[in-house]
Amino acid sequence: MEWAWFAVALATGALAVWLGVRLARARRTIADLEAQLARDTEAERALAAAAERARIAREMHDVVAHTLSVVVAQADGGRFAAEADPAAATRSLATIGEVGRAALAEMRSLLGLLRDGNDEVALGPQPSIDDIPALVASSRERGLDVSFVTTGTPRTLPIGAGLALYRIAQEALTNVIKHAGPSPQAYAQLTWTPDAVTLTVSDDGRGAAARNDGAGLGLAGMRERASVFGGTLSAGPRAGGGFLVRAALPAPQGR
Repeated sequence: MEWAWFAVALATGALAVWLGVRLARARRTIADLEAQLARDTEAERALAAAAERARIAREMHDVVAHTLSVVVAQADGGRFAAEADPAAATRSLATIGEVGRAALAEMRSLLGLLRDGNDEVALGPQPSIDDIPALVASSRERGLDVSFVTTGTPRTLPIGAGLALYRIAQEALTNVIKHAGPSPQAYAQLTWTPDAVTLTVSDDGRGAAARNDGAGLGLAGMRERASVFGGTLSAGPRAGGGFLVRAALPAPQGR
């Protein structure tokens, strides 16, 4: 009888040791997985930030290319007109100075968004505010029920400001597709007033779920894009459900 009790005690002790070893291994595995998840999340954030820097760099290239084309055209025109009409040369020089100063301001603004200047990027033409209707159409092709309207009188915006509004619209519509839930209805609107242009993107989906863009950079990036051109951006769940993004940029008439 004593041997039986001894065997039971021995088996119980062995089982306890085995369970302890297994539990320790499980804890180590969980810790390793958590560490790997943290590394993967950080890598994803780094890739998202790098992609954003590359996109801003391409926009800077577009600003420079446009500005130089205007400067060259004005310089050539002023040179040929100088002998017959000295005033034309003066006007050309004034235009060159105005365009150059505006481009310099935009370049400084865009440079402020860059975190790291070591990226090599492929440069190409960039979209503008005029491409937002095509962006909305593309979202429809991806299955999003979205309507788009423009109110007021559209005006020409600086290249960087137009790009900023396009990117904000792109990010907002992407967030609707990713986070608003099944079959949301979305609304996009450009409103032109005498002093500003306002972009509004809203939906009737899950609301607070759209806060997180998966990389943690979406809303922050949109706010940066708006603020760098003197604008504002608000974003958050709507009182009646869904999510709302509103960006307003200065756009004085006669600019």
